Amino acid sequence: MPIRYFVKQLLLPPGILFLLLLLAWWLRRSRPRLAGALFALGLGGLWLMSLPIVVEWGARVVEREPALAQSEWSTLAERADAIVLLGSGRERGDPAWGGDQPTMIGLERQRYAARLAKASGLPVLTTGGLHYGTPPSEAQIMADSLRDDSGVEVRWKEEQSRTTWENAQMTADILLAQGIKRVVVVTQAWHMPRSVWCFEQAGFEVVPAPVGFLSADNARPFGGWMPEYKSIWQSGLLLNEAVGQIAYSLFYR
Repeated sequence: MPIRYFVKQLLLPPGILFLLLLLAWWLRRSRPRLAGALFALGLGGLWLMSLPIVVEWGARVVEREPALAQSEWSTLAERADAIVLLGSGRERGDPAWGGDQPTMIGLERQRYAARLAKASGLPVLTTGGLHYGTPPSEAQIMADSLRDDSGVEVRWKEEQSRTTWENAQMTADILLAQGIKRVVVVTQAWHMPRSVWCFEQAGFEVVPAPVGFLSADNARPFGGWMPEYKSIWQSGLLLNEAVGQIAYSLFYR
C-alpha cells in the first residue's frame, strides 16, 4: 500500500506538477531554458486543473454511462437481484461522530443507493476493505451509515477488497455463490465505466446506476473559466480515473 500510494500521489497530477515546479527551481541557474519550460508546464497544468470548464470537458470524456431515469427506480427488481454499493475511502476519526465516517463521495453514493433500495425493494451489498489496513472496513462504515441515516439494512458486506477489480471479484465470491448474477452497481459517474467492466469480467450482468456527474453544466460565472480550488481536486479524480481505465484494460485481461 505505501508504494502504491507514493506512486499515485507523486506521479499523477497535481503531484507531478509540483515536482516539475520543484525541478524548475532546482535548475533555474544551471539550465535556465529547461527550468523555464518546466515552470510553464507545472504552472500551466495547475491552472488548467483549477478551471471548472476543464473539469466539465474532461468528465464528458470519462463519464460514458447515462443516469437512470427516476421512472426506472421502482422497476429495477425486474432487471436485477441486488444493489452493489462501492466504497470510496473514509474520513478518519471525526470527533463529532466518535469514529470513522464515509467520505462526501461515499455519502453521495449511499444516499442514491438508499433511494434505489427503497424504491425497488432490492437487497444491498456494500463493498470495501480496510482503508490503510485499520478497521473498521469501508463496507462496515457504509452499512452502519445506511442503517442509521437512511433506515436501510445491508444484507451482505464484502470487507477485503482494496481496488475496483477486487470489489468485483470478491463480490462475485459472495453473490454468484447464491445465484445472484444481475446487479445494480452504484458509484460515481466518472468511476462507472471501469466499474461496469470489472463486474462484467467477474461474471455479472450490470445495471449501471451512476451518480455525482461532473459533466453537467458547471453553472459558474464566466462559463467556468475562473480558477477554483475545488476543480483541482475534481480534475485529479478524473485524471486518476482515466489512468485507471487504461491500466485495467492492459493488466486485467
